[in-house]
Amino acid sequence: MENEEHRATWKTLLAFGIIYFVWGSTFLAIRVGVREVPPLILAAMRFFVAGIVLYGWMIARGERSPSGREWRAATLLGLVIFVLDYGLLFWAEQRVPSGIAAVMLAMIPAFMALSEIIFLRTQTLTVRLVVALLIGIGGVAVLMSRSLNLGGAPIDKKGAAALIFASMSWSIASALTRKLTLPKSKVMSSGAQMLAGGVLLAVAAAALGEFRNFHPWSVSHEVWFALLYLIVAGSIVGFTAYVWLIHHESPTKVGTYAYVNPIVAVLVGYFLGGEALSLRTIVGTMFVLISVVVIATTRVKKPAAALPGEKYADA
Repeated sequence: MENEEHRATWKTLLAFGIIYFVWGSTFLAIRVGVREVPPLILAAMRFFVAGIVLYGWMIARGERSPSGREWRAATLLGLVIFVLDYGLLFWAEQRVPSGIAAVMLAMIPAFMALSEIIFLRTQTLTVRLVVALLIGIGGVAVLMSRSLNLGGAPIDKKGAAALIFASMSWSIASALTRKLTLPKSKVMSSGAQMLAGGVLLAVAAAALGEFRNFHPWSVSHEVWFALLYLIVAGSIVGFTAYVWLIHHESPTKVGTYAYVNPIVAVLVGYFLGGEALSLRTIVGTMFVLISVVVIATTRVKKPAAALPGEKYADA
């Protein structure tokens, strides 16, 4: 009995370590990858392969393939999540340091709160939420401002705009997820969405002419390793750990990755990626994280109406 409890504790710690540190480190892996591979092609390869693996794994275990209606829902979410959210993230990391990109995406809970207020009506706009949103916006302003003398260069405006739009896309996807018919199995649902998203990303890459400038034989081993890390560690292992935790720990505990990932990404970018760690980055990050914590601990108006949606917090 004692040994079983000990094994369960280690499994829990390992799973938390994966979603904290592996997901946090994927931002640097993306930045390494987009140095040599066009962003939408890199994202397409990552999610198509990960989707095929998860989908194939579920079919091999006897899971039913999604129905036509479920595939249509998965394709819509694949467009919103993987093309608009991740596609913009991969594109922005050509212009924005990986740690800052993670901090900007930490604003997702703020946009999700707005989605719940405007679209789902499961939350009301309270003074607490307004203050939290203003703090988060202040953090983004610190990172972008050219007038504040906090050291470090302000982030690229186009990159920042892409990341803000990516965060908004995620919040829209979260609202859609609660209204669409998806496979009951979280893994099958995620595999189908990743698979559809990978195909749509490849179509978008072709439409934007990315394949014309892509020469696989000229890509370095470092970049192929970064892609492998994103597929295996970031998507397959990371998501498996996340699903396991969702079934063994409270959603509140599991949701703490949203606070830890940006810090991990900033530190990994600094120590391993040679990215600057200025007072601007520290202050902006703290503002955003305070906003996230306040929003996450704010009670919703009608908690029973909010259905759990799929989450892809890894970058």
